[in-house]
Amino acid sequence: MRLSDLRGRNVAVWGTGREGRAAVTAIAAHGPAGLVAVDDSANFLSLPWDGPLAEAAPLVTGEEGFDRLAAADVVVRSPGVPQTHPWLVELRRRGVTVTQGTALWMADHADRTVGVTGSKGKSTTSSLVSHLLNAVDRPNVFGGNIGVPLLDLPEAELYVLELSSYQCSDLTDSPRVAVVTALFPEHLDAHGGEAQYYRDKLNLLAYGPRTVVVNGHDPRLALELGDRAAVRAGLPDSVHVASGPDGAPWFHLGDQPLFPRAVLPLVGRHNEGNLCVALAVLDALDVDVVARRDTLAVAVAGFQGLAHRLTEIADPSGLTFVDDTLATSPYAAMHAIDAYEGRPLTVIVGGTDRGLDYTPLRDHLAEREITVIGIPDSGRRIIEALAGLPKVRTEVVDELVDAVRLAREVTPAGGVVLLSPAAPSYGRFRNWEHRSEVFAQAVAETAG
Repeated sequence: MRLSDLRGRNVAVWGTGREGRAAVTAIAAHGPAGLVAVDDSANFLSLPWDGPLAEAAPLVTGEEGFDRLAAADVVVRSPGVPQTHPWLVELRRRGVTVTQGTALWMADHADRTVGVTGSKGKSTTSSLVSHLLNAVDRPNVFGGNIGVPLLDLPEAELYVLELSSYQCSDLTDSPRVAVVTALFPEHLDAHGGEAQYYRDKLNLLAYGPRTVVVNGHDPRLALELGDRAAVRAGLPDSVHVASGPDGAPWFHLGDQPLFPRAVLPLVGRHNEGNLCVALAVLDALDVDVVARRDTLAVAVAGFQGLAHRLTEIADPSGLTFVDDTLATSPYAAMHAIDAYEGRPLTVIVGGTDRGLDYTPLRDHLAEREITVIGIPDSGRRIIEALAGLPKVRTEVVDELVDAVRLAREVTPAGGVVLLSPAAPSYGRFRNWEHRSEVFAQAVAETAG
C-alpha cells in the first residue's frame, strides 16, 4: 500500500509522537476522505496536538479511540503501538487494514534503500554505511529509527535507514539491500514472544531484496536464516578481520587487506563486526572497496560514533561517565561492559520492564568484579537476578540522578560509570534521547 492509495479513504493515525505527526502531515497531502488521530496513552509526557496537525486530523483520546480506529478503512499505527495491544489484536481479528508510515514510505522507495535492522548494532552499522558512502561520493539520506520518521525524509537517490523490529513488522516491500546485524530476544512483550519477535524483525527480508547482508558470526541469525543466500560479513569470503601485513589485526575483503583494525576508533569487538557489515554493504552497492580502501580508512578513522552509544562525557573528577542509553537489552549491556574490561566499572541498569530474562547477564558477570546500580522500573528485578555473585556489588535507587550520585561515591578513581540500562526508556522518559538528557544533566549537577 502506497500513500497515494489513501486518497478518498477514511484513515485513522494511531499515535501522536514523531511518527504519528509525520503520518498525519503526509496523509493529509494525499486527500483522504477523512483523517483522525487517536492517542490511547496521552499523559504528562505527550506533546501538544494543535495548529495544522489538529486541523488536518482531530485528536481522539480514551476509549472512544477504538471506535474511531475500527470505523476506519485504514489504520496507520505508530511503531510504539505493540503487536500485543488488545485494540490491535481486535482490529486484526475484524480484518481492518493496519499499516505504518514506514511501510507506506517503503512502497515508493524500496529500490533506492539500504535497510538495517538487528537486536544490536543497527544504529552504529547504519550510521557507518551512510558515513562511508558519503566518503566515496555516494550521497545519501540517513533516517528511520534514529529519530527521523521516513515520511519526513526529502527525496534522494539513495537512502540508508535504521529500522526497529516495530518498523519492520508491517513492511510489504523489502529494501534493495536488507541488512541484519544480530538476533537475540528483545521487545518480547511488544511482539508476543521470541518467535514472533524474530518473525517481525526478519520481515525486512520477506519481499525479495536484491541483496541480504548479515553478521556471519551471530548464531541465532544463522539458525533463523538457514541456507538462505546472504553475504555473511565477518567470515573469510566477505569482509572480516584477520592478521595483516604487519602481523596486527586488519580488515580484509576476502584475501585482500584493507586497513588496520586500529584505524577504527570505536571500542569493542562488536564494533569490528559492525564495520565488517558496513563494508560488505558498500561492496554490495558496487563500491570498489579495495580500490577505495585508503579513502575508506580515512573515513573510518574520522567516524565519531553515535550519541548515546558508548558516548563518553568529560568530568572533572577523573571518572569516565559513559552514555549507552541505546543498550536496551541484557546482550547490548554485556557488549558495553566488555568494552571497558580492565577498568573499575559501575553500571546503571533498569528501565521499562518487558519481562526479559536477565540470566545471560548474570552468567556474563559471574567472575567479574563490578558494581551494578538498579533504577526503576526493572532495576530491582535485574539486581535480584544478580544475587549471590561473589564479586558483584549491587544497589537499588529510586531515580537516575540518585544512581549517578551513588556511582560517584562507590566508583574508584579512574573508573567508569556506565549507563547501559538493558531496558528501554519509555514510561519515565519520553524516549531514549530524554533519558540521555537526564543522565547528562545528572552528571553535571553532581559534579560539584
